[in-house]
Amino acid sequence: MGTVKLDSYRSVLSLPGVRSLMVIALLGRVPLTAVGVTLTLHVVGDLHLGYAEAGLVGTAGTIGAAIGAPLLGRVVDRRGLRPVLVLTSIVEVVFWLSAPALPYVALLVTSLLSGVLSLPIFTVVRQSLAAIVPAEQRRQAYALDSMAVEISYMAGPTLAVLVVTQASATVAMMAIGGCLFAAGAALWFNNPPVHGGDGTRPAGPPPRRREWVSAQLLAVLAATVATTIVLAGSDVSVVAVLREAGAVGWTGGILALWGLYSLVGGFVYGARPKAAPLVLLVGLLTVFTFPIGLVGHQWGWMALTLLPAGALCAPTLSATTDAVSKLVPAGARGEAMGWQGSALTFGMAIGAPLAGAAIDAGGPAWGFVAVALASAVVTVFLLVVRHRMAATADAPASAQFGDGLAARSGSGDGDLRISERQSTKV
Repeated sequence: MGTVKLDSYRSVLSLPGVRSLMVIALLGRVPLTAVGVTLTLHVVGDLHLGYAEAGLVGTAGTIGAAIGAPLLGRVVDRRGLRPVLVLTSIVEVVFWLSAPALPYVALLVTSLLSGVLSLPIFTVVRQSLAAIVPAEQRRQAYALDSMAVEISYMAGPTLAVLVVTQASATVAMMAIGGCLFAAGAALWFNNPPVHGGDGTRPAGPPPRRREWVSAQLLAVLAATVATTIVLAGSDVSVVAVLREAGAVGWTGGILALWGLYSLVGGFVYGARPKAAPLVLLVGLLTVFTFPIGLVGHQWGWMALTLLPAGALCAPTLSATTDAVSKLVPAGARGEAMGWQGSALTFGMAIGAPLAGAAIDAGGPAWGFVAVALASAVVTVFLLVVRHRMAATADAPASAQFGDGLAARSGSGDGDLRISERQSTKV
């Protein structure tokens, strides 16, 4: 069984361009995951302001990134990858070199603007994997990608704190800028395909949004939002529950276990011979999140109760990415991946305050309940869409997903035909 698991990943990593893309992705993602902690420590320590002001700077950058992701993806679809890499790499360097000297208001404004034009390393990697990896192997590719993201989130904040405490926030910000510029330059020289394995853009004008935006795609984006609501809200809820139980010292270890569970879950999911339906993954994540807060008074029980929900995080996120790649034609995949990136950001942005409000109103355990309820609503939506897709499975493609699909199904790499066959697997 172990050999089979390794072989399923080896076959993906042996594809031309995949290994180099994963290495570049790690180079770019680790500094991006260090941004929040670094800016917080800079605002609090160097500018001598409060955590609320620090949070606003992070929120401004998050909003900017959510706005910019689909816009940059659209440019990639129309102009190619390299012009976007040149622009965003320059913006990253200018922002991070100047940020240590900026007063607070200027830092807040430039954080928003630089967020719009931030290096789109997350979406570019996902789009490139869709272009490089055949559809039948993308589940393994995106599972690898999700595991790499977990590693980045485990390493980035830790390295940021280390650099700030051993040197300064200024050094950390310059290091972030340098690493992001290096990642942009590496992507520019590597120039991975973003539309097809041969690196060429599809012939003809890009497809219009009404030709590829469907109820099924919206359901997948909703699932993405729900998943990150659970992730962000659970982080806050873990801290609140352990604090009330007088076990704050175990917070770092519990959150590290949460990341490790997700890492292992992503590995197992990618090694499975068949994909699980997205609605099942989101539904199970919802069910297993509800009871976590009930055992917070014992940190050991919390570590155990987090296991099933944590193990579902990476699989659910990789499943949403895989679904987007198969539902959208190659010529629009950059914008669609950008919208998925915005969905990830949106879920993260509302998950923490939603859990916080529930904790303030009813106690720490209600943080888990609140985010699980939000995920439950999306699960019902997925079930409705799944039922509609199953009911119309025998109808013509144009009747199911809008005009123009029949003409598009012969373009790109055949993903739309695949999505028709798998329409009942949402």
